[in-house]
Amino acid sequence: MSRIGKEPVALPAGVTASVKDGVVSVKGKLGELSYTLPAGISAAVEDGKITVSRADDTIKNFHGLARALIHNNVVGVSEGYKKQLSIEGTGFKAVLQGKELALSLGFASPKVFPIPEGLTVTVENDGLQVTLTGIRKDVVGESAARIRAFYPAEPYKGKGVKYVGETIRRKQGKKTA
Repeated sequence: MSRIGKEPVALPAGVTASVKDGVVSVKGKLGELSYTLPAGISAAVEDGKITVSRADDTIKNFHGLARALIHNNVVGVSEGYKKQLSIEGTGFKAVLQGKELALSLGFASPKVFPIPEGLTVTVENDGLQVTLTGIRKDVVGESAARIRAFYPAEPYKGKGVKYVGETIRRKQGKKTA
């Protein structure tokens, strides 16, 4: 039995869930999300908890995964997910242009990131801090990683895009004799 899969997913106040035809739907104050269960995995809602079970051991790989994805949906509709990015460097900044985020990162032209549906992007601190919020954990995380990939923070001066709270291992640089 999967240690993660056998843990029930608790439904916080204000969150409702239903299971119909292998689809787990979760509704909360921030929106609605659904997850289609793999074949052989079933879920049930009882006493304010969602329990996930499997038919046999041939599909045990998906037991913990299904439970984790359902838990992510419950957290997403009740609290939401948030990632913060910090931009460091002379002349580096971010600007919101409608449904796109334009990043001036020292290249000849700005890098443009189209904002996916369901994601809210705010730019603070004169374009030096970008905050991504949304109800889907995968969309928030992947979008933050794609923005960071335009210019990851480099180890010599530390300039580039990094997560807030991320520590960059710094290198010494050239020594003079």
